[in-house]
Amino acid sequence: MSHPHITLNQINTLPRAEAAALLSGLYEHSDWIAEQALDARPFASAAALKHAMVKVLANAGRAPQLALVRAHPELAGKAMVSKSLTAESTHEQTKAGLTHCTPEEFAQIQQLNASYNAKFGFPFILAVRGPRGTGLNKQQIIRTFERRLHNHPDYELAECLRNIHRIVEIRLNDKLGYEPALGHEVWDWHEWLAQFSDAQDALTVTYLTDAHLKCARTIELGMKACGFDEVRIDAVGNVVGVYKAASHNAKTLMTGSHYDTVRNGGKYDGRLGIFVPMACVRELARAGKRLPFNLEVVAFAEEEGQRYKATFLGSGALVGDFKKEWLDQQDADGVPLRQAMAQAGLDINDIPKLTRNAAEYVGFVEVHIEQGPVLNELDIPLGVVTSINGSVRFVGEIVGMASHAGTTPMDRRRDAATAVAELALYVEKRAAQGANLVGTIGMLSVPNGSINVVPGRCQFSLDLRATTNELRDSLMHDVEAELQAICQRRGVHYTLEETMRASAAPSDAKLQSRWENAVHSLGVPVFHLPSGAGHDAMKLHEVMPQAMLFVRGQNAGISHNPLESSTSDDIQLAIDAFMHLLHHLHA
Repeated sequence: MSHPHITLNQINTLPRAEAAALLSGLYEHSDWIAEQALDARPFASAAALKHAMVKVLANAGRAPQLALVRAHPELAGKAMVSKSLTAESTHEQTKAGLTHCTPEEFAQIQQLNASYNAKFGFPFILAVRGPRGTGLNKQQIIRTFERRLHNHPDYELAECLRNIHRIVEIRLNDKLGYEPALGHEVWDWHEWLAQFSDAQDALTVTYLTDAHLKCARTIELGMKACGFDEVRIDAVGNVVGVYKAASHNAKTLMTGSHYDTVRNGGKYDGRLGIFVPMACVRELARAGKRLPFNLEVVAFAEEEGQRYKATFLGSGALVGDFKKEWLDQQDADGVPLRQAMAQAGLDINDIPKLTRNAAEYVGFVEVHIEQGPVLNELDIPLGVVTSINGSVRFVGEIVGMASHAGTTPMDRRRDAATAVAELALYVEKRAAQGANLVGTIGMLSVPNGSINVVPGRCQFSLDLRATTNELRDSLMHDVEAELQAICQRRGVHYTLEETMRASAAPSDAKLQSRWENAVHSLGVPVFHLPSGAGHDAMKLHEVMPQAMLFVRGQNAGISHNPLESSTSDDIQLAIDAFMHLLHHLHA
């Protein structure tokens, strides 16, 4: 598929028919979408053209959307066998290896095609060139096929359309001869770091494990290779890199995110906010450019609270909020935090020295994958965060009476597990009563449980979040009151320990406007949204201004999950936005 590359200037200036001809073949047998998008000319960027086409299809209605999906060939289907695919589809299916399936693979894909069409009434659409554009392998394609067979039809139609837009994005890049080179590199860095894990079959990196220490060392070496002037691992395991200003006595802009993960987590949560500024520093260093402020990039060692109940330990240490009682906590193996830090070569006596003087800082900015579906559903690559929701977490236990499951009548039971189940249903109902309220019981276990024993104990977690502290506290008080009422009615008792409380963190107006300007400069919509997840930015918010930029996630924006993903094109836009912010912060 070797053709002369077109230019954005040609698309913007040629007569409509000629410009439309240049965009032919982007949408399978549906050139009307690109042609109608030309109404929005001139386009400030390729990203602006991509979004204009997204809007045309979104406004077209369900019938044209279904027609577009049905215009696509099945993967490894009849059109491939008969060699009647378009040149673009042939190239894409060949790149994914679908033209060289084994008989067993071919038969499996044919069965999946038949099952999918029978359920949904349209063909399965997948951007087989994948999030980096280099192609998914056959097993990745088959696993995705199997997973999406379980989706709701309305959701699956939307997922097909999102994949079509990704196919078009890559096809347009090919036409323009454009490659998101830095996006590719940063995408690869995530793969590079993901080789280190506490578990063999999942990405799990918890505080001060062997995998965690290898991650820290790898990031340290990466920062040095990028050209940071100072790189160190501090007393809590944060990896800190400083790119110095053009002049002495300049203030500092801090950025970064965390490199620890939840158990069986994703590759981008936290780490994207480390690698994006690292890429910017490398480009600045290569060009010999200095900023009017120091840039401090911090890879925070602990944010998730997985091995120890010490959430935001890394960023908390920088604002003077390292709690000494954390040192006596023990992990699941009975290893105290104090011991784990000593074994990692960290000196706890140096922790108080980590507290930053906020007067020396311009503020804190953070890039983060959205961890939600909003940007993905709207097909918008970047989002400007207006605030971070306040949150509170608890661990609790309900204690009843263990008894024989066969001989204890239903009205005589003091069942701890059903009490927690009733609480979980209440949390779901109460949180649904307000916008941006969420409540979750994410862990629930019956110690020494048995199939024929009424549970006498049930341990659980509780996570409550809201856009303001007042809404969070109202939710918390109602849940606690219901817990007390449930236990009294059921003849059981409970303990509830608060493990974390974080105040809502509205974005600083000036820093938020810098993100808005940066996104606008790329030609993509400036979209605002709150963050339901907690971030290191909310700890830094306690002492300095902060603002965040979200990057669209794939697979419905899922996070804390191995399916968490982002494309190299979206990562490139995040890098470009961050570089714009750096160059215009003092403008």
